[in-house]
Amino acid sequence: MGIQERKEREKERRRQQIMVAAKRVFSEKGFNKATMEDIAHEAELSPGTLYLYFKNKEELYASLSLRILQYLLIRVEHVDTEDVPTPEEKVKSLMNAMYDVYEFDPLIIINMFHLQSSETLKNLSPELMSEIKTLSQKSIGAIAKIFEQGIKAGTFVDHHPVALADIFWSLFSGVVLWEASKKIIDDQKDYLKKTLEVAFEIFYRGLVKERP
Repeated sequence: MGIQERKEREKERRRQQIMVAAKRVFSEKGFNKATMEDIAHEAELSPGTLYLYFKNKEELYASLSLRILQYLLIRVEHVDTEDVPTPEEKVKSLMNAMYDVYEFDPLIIINMFHLQSSETLKNLSPELMSEIKTLSQKSIGAIAKIFEQGIKAGTFVDHHPVALADIFWSLFSGVVLWEASKKIIDDQKDYLKKTLEVAFEIFYRGLVKERP
């Protein structure tokens, strides 16, 4: 292993160390109360070291979302290329994929939804913003492609596939955020999966054309 490769590996290891610490701190304190000093203390590093890797708290917070966006894209693209007999079955596979995405890292996906609806995005570097935008667009595009296949087959209602993808994603993110907020009030109640099942069932009924 060369010196440059060793340096790159060490840099990536330190970056991951910071992100693991940040996830713990954001989980315990929430985004607004957490500070870079808190994260540095958790990572056992100096605050100055953190700023070598992330320009601010917002960028560190947003960087945690990249992993879930990458996983989302992998799962949706897998559904898109999956060999299933009907468009209906493919959409059901998509719904199952969304459960997997949530369960992959519930905390981070909830943070990601908060991030997308906040002013935090304005404080990100152009490079990070571009990466988030690219991953998000690719995922929505892959979801839209699934709906487009059903529209062309005459199985789904004839609406723009990107609009259907946006509605599907909004439904998913809205239910996740609402159920997460309810759990804060009463942590004994967790109806997320059951509520998503109902939401997806209603969406599916409206998606499929009525047969004569």
